[in-house]
Amino acid sequence: MPELPEVETYRRLLDELLVQQQLVALEVLDAHVLAVPEDELRQAVVGATVTATHRLGKNCFLELSTGQVLALHFGMTGDVGAYRDEHDRPRFTRVAFHLADGLRVAFIDPRKFGRIRLAGSVAEYQRAKKIGPDALAITTEELQKGLGKKKTLIKPALLDQCLTAGLGNWIVDEVLFQARIHPERIANTLTSEEFKAMHMAIQLVLRTAIEHEAVYRHFPASFLIHAREWDESATPGTEAHRFCPRHPKVEIGKHYVGGRATYHCPSCQSLAA
Repeated sequence: MPELPEVETYRRLLDELLVQQQLVALEVLDAHVLAVPEDELRQAVVGATVTATHRLGKNCFLELSTGQVLALHFGMTGDVGAYRDEHDRPRFTRVAFHLADGLRVAFIDPRKFGRIRLAGSVAEYQRAKKIGPDALAITTEELQKGLGKKKTLIKPALLDQCLTAGLGNWIVDEVLFQARIHPERIANTLTSEEFKAMHMAIQLVLRTAIEHEAVYRHFPASFLIHAREWDESATPGTEAHRFCPRHPKVEIGKHYVGGRATYHCPSCQSLAA
């Protein structure tokens, strides 16, 4: 599933391709991904110029010269791409935006859980969807205010997009590992120092992921993500990636928290408050 780092990578590509470009045609190959009537969407975008791009959590926005914004949510398998000739069109392109110079920008979604919407502004969309502050923008104080009185497990609390937008399953595991906080700690048992550590970890994890364009095998060996059975890039040819980077003899544990597969280090992340 595209998380905040992937969506930021998409936004940067769309910014490069679309800003100050006029959309001359809209090609809808599968209307299933439209959360607005096709005719209404066509009327809103054809002839408009993209003036800016924005991101809020896992949502990407194209600001139009008409004052409206096009909101792109990528669901489980969404992506973007660009092509000029029909035979180069990416597989599973659902919608294509045509530019005057012949370039076409594709909204790609194999499983069709993504959605394209219209909104009056990013702020309006944020209010309507009850989305919290972007995870890269939230402050330590906002984090502690939102979580400090909650009698819920910290992991599902961090996954709540109403609290902060953009933290997905592997990201929360990584944040809690970097902050040395057990995923089953009760939120209101965290100290001010732990909230500071968690905030710093959010910044570290997201900025690292964005820097590497969400290519996880390029992440530092000190990251928990390599234990998720995705690759052995941190420890090629060995199974050392299954063990804690801080304590090489302690194997990373896997269990379920709030129904989500969860990885943590039994040594670094104590359940004691």
